[in-house]
Amino acid sequence: MSERVPHRGLSLTVLVVNQLLAGVGVASGIAVAALLVEELTGVVALAGLAQSASVLGAAIVAIPLARLAVRSGRHVALATGYALAMTGAVLVIAAAASGWVPLVFLGLAAFGAGSAAGLQARFAATEVAAAGFEARSMSIVLWATTIGSVAGPLLSATGDTVGIALGLPPLVGPFLFSGVAFALSTLLVATLLRLPKPGTMATDAASSAPDVAAAQADELAPDHVVDAGGAAPAAEPIGAWAAFRIAVREPRSLFAILAIVCSHTVMVGVMVMTPVHMTAHGLSLSLVGVVISIHIIGMYGASPLVGWLVDRIGPPRVIVIGVGILTIAALIGILAPADDMLLVPLALGLLGLGWSCGLIGGSTLLTTSVEPSIRVPLQGATDAAMNLAAAASAALSGVVLGAAGFAGVNVVALLVLVPLVIAGARARRAGLSEQSGRRAPVR
Repeated sequence: MSERVPHRGLSLTVLVVNQLLAGVGVASGIAVAALLVEELTGVVALAGLAQSASVLGAAIVAIPLARLAVRSGRHVALATGYALAMTGAVLVIAAAASGWVPLVFLGLAAFGAGSAAGLQARFAATEVAAAGFEARSMSIVLWATTIGSVAGPLLSATGDTVGIALGLPPLVGPFLFSGVAFALSTLLVATLLRLPKPGTMATDAASSAPDVAAAQADELAPDHVVDAGGAAPAAEPIGAWAAFRIAVREPRSLFAILAIVCSHTVMVGVMVMTPVHMTAHGLSLSLVGVVISIHIIGMYGASPLVGWLVDRIGPPRVIVIGVGILTIAALIGILAPADDMLLVPLALGLLGLGWSCGLIGGSTLLTTSVEPSIRVPLQGATDAAMNLAAAASAALSGVVLGAAGFAGVNVVALLVLVPLVIAGARARRAGLSEQSGRRAPVR
């Protein structure tokens, strides 16, 4: 019996609405998390660990959510991620009410599962896209995050007022809004979202698997043994890091992985230090807010255009464009004075746009350059690597800022792009070699 194919338009609509809710959930809590930690501990240095705890939480759950998607379906994995985030919000509220600080960090780690599920949703979007529209479908889902990311912080003051009215300590109320948003996300994806088998796309049915995919499948699969009844045994599930090790040996998929990891590492490292750099030079928090808003618009606002461009000219070219944009952003960051309210917002806006090119281009290339059976575990491993790198980047950027200033942070960002450039050159040479081999006349 053939598998029932879900309605693509309905599934994409559910994903978009879900991203709106999840964006509000993430942004409402994260906007005040550092301030809450500082309030509870009285130690400014510990405030930065709020973001690190959330990012590490996202990294920890990325692979388990991918395994759950393979075993039980993408909708179950997404619902589980948002349910964990809702639980994290509850733990933060309980910790603040009781004054037990370790529970705050545990709650923020669970809260990070919302970000991990939101990232996994971008891959779900490619599974309901028509052939040739994968990047556009992904970009629409990412674009929906813009509204939630902007609305979340705007609701923080209202959430704080509601929380205080309910007898909660200051800065806790926004986590009430986060918990409600994640609860709605959990119900939405659990009840309405139905997707094709995780890892499958419309292009798989439209064309045969490429040679590199077949080679990966042969490398991963056990020997073909047929039992007495003539049936081949079912293939063993492929682990995330096994899929990752296979992918990094192929130039195109390695290029895709590094595009995601390096772009995200550069973005996080520079972005988290920008407010510190600006306030240290006397700029107000309102101006910092303007710059970060421009950065978020760069990250998500232009994603439909980036998605269209990926489908139009191909992921590798868009990744190269992203590297160029990130390079320009870093150079402006090196040269611009901290109080220049023309160049600093420009740099942060370009930083977000370059990230968008790297993430959408890299994610699309990742899904199309590997065999379907390893897509989902590889996606989980790549997101885990991305979040681990981002956590390290956020932690080390403070050290670099103290030692070499904001210019030093941007110099390090340029160095992070070097492996991506090298991988891109290797992938291009490998592609040219394949084309030359196909065009060579048979003698």
